[in-house]
Amino acid sequence: MEVLLLGIYSFFVWLIFIKFKWLPWNTVSQVTVAIIPIVAMAAMILTLNVVAPSSADVRVFKYTVPIVSQVRGRVIEVPVEEGNRLVKKGDVLFRVDPTPYQLTVNSLMAQLVGAKGGGEQLREQLRSAAGSTAAIRSRIKLTQTRVEQNRELASTGAGNRFDLEQSETDLRDLDAQLSTAMANEAQVRAQLSATVGGDIASVAKIKADLANAEWELEQTTVLSPCDCYVINLALRPGAFVAGMPFSPVMTLVEADGQVVALFNQNELHQVAPGNYAEFSLKTSPGRIVRAKVDSVIWAQGMGQMQQSGTLPMTGVLAAPPNRFAVKFDIEDADKGLLIAAGAAGQAAIYTEHGKVIHVVRMVILRVGAYTDYLILKLH
Repeated sequence: MEVLLLGIYSFFVWLIFIKFKWLPWNTVSQVTVAIIPIVAMAAMILTLNVVAPSSADVRVFKYTVPIVSQVRGRVIEVPVEEGNRLVKKGDVLFRVDPTPYQLTVNSLMAQLVGAKGGGEQLREQLRSAAGSTAAIRSRIKLTQTRVEQNRELASTGAGNRFDLEQSETDLRDLDAQLSTAMANEAQVRAQLSATVGGDIASVAKIKADLANAEWELEQTTVLSPCDCYVINLALRPGAFVAGMPFSPVMTLVEADGQVVALFNQNELHQVAPGNYAEFSLKTSPGRIVRAKVDSVIWAQGMGQMQQSGTLPMTGVLAAPPNRFAVKFDIEDADKGLLIAAGAAGQAAIYTEHGKVIHVVRMVILRVGAYTDYLILKLH
């Protein structure tokens, strides 16, 4: 762009001083003609670096998701392929043989039916125990009456001493039977009162085991958690997965990722979220990607003070100021472009100031994007 402007300027100088000779071509005019473009170009570039800062260090970052099997077993299907094939969220990544997990679910479902029947038996036992306790209490009252009557008869000599002793023995037996019946009733009540979520303990435990077994059965089909690309795929049907958290079977790379550009610290005082931005990537020569400034990440490693008993060093070895990252949001029209993880390029931000000369930065950025077509090597 600077060369084009100088060419236009030189054309007008030739017309004015050489072709039509409207002004004399002397030492003063020659010095003036030489100084004007230098001052103008310097002023324009310095202003442009403030109102439309640029960066030659664009970086694309993408998060990766290591996929680990939650269950152990033999792999029976791997329907995905490694490479530039997008896997949608919810697509099947691989399947583990579900047979042993299905058998566990079937067994627990049968146990659950039996446990629910056992609960009805306990309720029936409680009703029976309560009835037995009430009947024994009634018999005790009757026996107590007989003991009193036999005691009165024996004291007056009208009654038999043997009948009194027999009735007292019957009363002691009934008291023992009452204690046993009350203990049985209390035991059944304790079993019924031990509930979890409205179910007795045995039923609740089987339900919990069944829920875990159904979850494990569901985990035999592993689904993609995001729109991603598959890399590091070494899994094949017939392989055995052990369900270890430190043993990933493949890695997913997110499709969208994050695009950031690094700027010098004094270039960002006019930049604000929402400013229009453009960037180009070496992976797509000649292509300008439109975006907006999402945020300026006002933090970098040199500003971090870690907890330590050592006093900070200042002034001994002065480190150069580092740059700050600016995060971009790609516009919807360009989101279909393949943004490769690790891609590099250049970018420009167009602030709300000096919009008249923004076009100069746009031209410079586009010229740089087209120079990415050049592969400068001799072999």
